[in-house]
Amino acid sequence: MTIYKITPQFINGSVLVPSSKSMGHRMCICAGLSGRNCIVDNIAISKDIEATNRCLEGLGVTITEVASRHEGRTAFQFHWLHKFSLGPVTVDCGESGSTLRFFIPLGALCNRPFTFKGQGKLVSRPLQPYYDIFDKQELRYYTAENGQLPLTVYGRLKPGAYVLPGDVSSQFVSGLLFALPLLPDDSTLKILPPLESSSYIELTLSSLQMFGINIERKNRFYYKIYGKQTYRAPSERVQVEGDWSQAAFWLVAGTIGSGEKVRCKGLNRDSLQGDRAILTILRRMGAKFIVRKDMITVLPARLHGCEIDASDCPDLVPVLSVAAAVAEGTTHIIHAGRLRIKECDRLAAMHSELTKLGADITEEPEGLLIKGKPEGLKGGAVVDAWNDHRIAMSMAVAALACKEPVTLTGGESVSKSYPEFWNDYASVGGKAEELR
Repeated sequence: MTIYKITPQFINGSVLVPSSKSMGHRMCICAGLSGRNCIVDNIAISKDIEATNRCLEGLGVTITEVASRHEGRTAFQFHWLHKFSLGPVTVDCGESGSTLRFFIPLGALCNRPFTFKGQGKLVSRPLQPYYDIFDKQELRYYTAENGQLPLTVYGRLKPGAYVLPGDVSSQFVSGLLFALPLLPDDSTLKILPPLESSSYIELTLSSLQMFGINIERKNRFYYKIYGKQTYRAPSERVQVEGDWSQAAFWLVAGTIGSGEKVRCKGLNRDSLQGDRAILTILRRMGAKFIVRKDMITVLPARLHGCEIDASDCPDLVPVLSVAAAVAEGTTHIIHAGRLRIKECDRLAAMHSELTKLGADITEEPEGLLIKGKPEGLKGGAVVDAWNDHRIAMSMAVAALACKEPVTLTGGESVSKSYPEFWNDYASVGGKAEELR
């Protein structure tokens, strides 16, 4: 376990935002399933992306690292012969919920045992919507106790009418959208409202369209997926855009960090990523931005509380909790219950760790009620990352608004999505001393 002593500092400077992990997953999958050699470039490598590549290799995809056209980034070339690997396969999804849920339907196309393993809380993350489908289609599968990992799927999905709940995770929807076009006949997919995290489905649909997959959308809740389709790479090299969920840490840091300004580079202001909502939410709270084509500059500002509906941007809740903790007035974060089944219970984690720093925060079943302290937080405490990358990064941002140094345990957890976080933190003036 890595421990950091974080001393409050003014911050100022520029950060090249990591490429979008959400889009990285999707573009690697589509490129891997396409028939020609296709390079996916501008990848900010992380444990989650590595897990997705392991699953692609389990399907029989050959992956070769090649030179990137972007300094400090990675590029992979994918090649597949449209033939699934023979014999049983076991893949390790690490702690990536996206990887697991995206690949279970693809594993169920192989007609041979395909076993999914995981680590940490991923072992117990809910998979019941898929189990219901397998039961209905009489597809064989085996799990550990209580439906936990490891999961072995042995059978082949059949074309037909699929139904999924919309309030569990959009990852189930995306998983079926990746797999169903490869079936020998057409299928339909009905989503039962309410639908949460719909922006992530939009990312999946945009990636599929880029790679030549035709899905007819009747409305937000009903899709027709044509069978016998083939993934086709649009060019020999495609590029992953910047990640708004990672940019959110710097946008909040620049607002509350009392420095001159922080510039976030590499962002697509017209992105379909749901976490682009960070701009709208922070503006409502009083933040000040200068928006350019591919760069956002944030200036220090005095924030005020508001109501935040997290149903379509749950990953923003930890760092928005930090912003709310030092804003004037009260912030109410609602529709955030799904955060309890992420890498950790993120509502409990933010309540626990921000309280240690002196925040006035109440945990609710579906959200958080935060009475801000615009004078800043006391700090001077030991906080824990709960083995969760977003909690770790949020605590590093919170330390900027503290009067006394903060000790963070579990700082290595940032490697799940943002291995270069601590280097970038130092580059803008943040002081995080690694104790061990």
